Amino acid sequence: MRVSLITKFAVRTLRRKVRRTLLSVIGVGFGCAIAVFMIAFMRGSGEIRIRSIAESGFGHIRIAPAGWEESDEHELRLQNWSEDLEVVRSMKGIKVAAPHARSSALLAFGTRVTGTEMLGVDPSAEHEMNRLVRAVSEGRYLQPGDRDVTVIGSSIAKRLDVELDDDLLLTVAGEDGSVEYAMLRIVGIVNTGSREIDASICHVTLDDVEQLTGLDGPAEISITLHDYREIDRMVPRIQEAIPEGDVVLTWKEVVPSQGGDAASDRAFMNLMIGIVILVVVLGVTSAQLTAILERKREFAVLTALGMRSTQIMRLVFLEAAVVGVFGAAAGLLLVTPLVYHTATKGLDFAGMMGGEVAMSGVLFEPIIYSDMGFWMIPYALLLALASTVIAVLYPAWFAVKVNPTSALSLREA
Repeated sequence: MRVSLITKFAVRTLRRKVRRTLLSVIGVGFGCAIAVFMIAFMRGSGEIRIRSIAESGFGHIRIAPAGWEESDEHELRLQNWSEDLEVVRSMKGIKVAAPHARSSALLAFGTRVTGTEMLGVDPSAEHEMNRLVRAVSEGRYLQPGDRDVTVIGSSIAKRLDVELDDDLLLTVAGEDGSVEYAMLRIVGIVNTGSREIDASICHVTLDDVEQLTGLDGPAEISITLHDYREIDRMVPRIQEAIPEGDVVLTWKEVVPSQGGDAASDRAFMNLMIGIVILVVVLGVTSAQLTAILERKREFAVLTALGMRSTQIMRLVFLEAAVVGVFGAAAGLLLVTPLVYHTATKGLDFAGMMGGEVAMSGVLFEPIIYSDMGFWMIPYALLLALASTVIAVLYPAWFAVKVNPTSALSLREA
């Protein structure tokens, strides 16, 4: 295979200045490693955030009554909930579709009273969706056919000083504004480790909510997908499939505070990656410009022998591309063990978070895992090549502007 003259010159130059080439490769590789690790951590933490939101009962997607997003009223009900549920559960890519209904309530035991949000659930679907079900520390969770029973959080149990099989007096507002009462037997107590979450858990069956409030059907259908990356594709499909009158929302719209936090985290991480790339670009630019200054005579001779400006620029860019490719390889060698460790062992923030932490009603785990995969290879190549090519723009322009007569004169010797 015939090797072009430009390629021969590029290889000769890189081999002639081995120390400078190695330093450039190491610099690019180090910057590339930092950037790839930050991206892996950002992708992993983003996935954990979305999974935590979905498994806290919010789902990846929610079908809600029109106007719920603006009012957030518990009294709103889905217009075609049975059709919505049937359509969604038949769609490919849907993991679980769980109907819910909510109502503000007062729980009382003796002289002790506490306020909470009562959540009506379909026990079968909730078992598959809500990770809080797995946190039942005493008793059991709700089962199909249960009536006049409840599962509460440990914080509520401590506040009311109750235990399993005690009867709670539940007070809610009915559809017409009347006050409705019911006695609910405690069949399970949930202990998530988060006082905020444990103070908000009061699960009953959907039938009990309907009977107490006088409002038929669920107020929402929370949906989890097999692949969370399909959210944006599934939302319009679900909206087209369900009857008119109800709307489809993503988790960002259901929990806007978490959507805002995710956007802020992404912006901050992108800023940090940009700073790392800028440092790499400045370092490579400095090294390349120094090399160009040392090679003024070489470029002058090449120009005098008939090499065109475009060929000189190709030479400089080819050298930069080679440094970029080797820098990407070096970066992957540096970062892969670290990403593997954090992807399998995770980073434990338990000391900082105090165990499990809850925000906006979402239960997060303190261990965050990085995302490791073949995506790291194209990302590393893109980062390394982009930074090195950008870095040699000015040195390449400087190289083609070399005056052969001036560079070869005695005063330039």
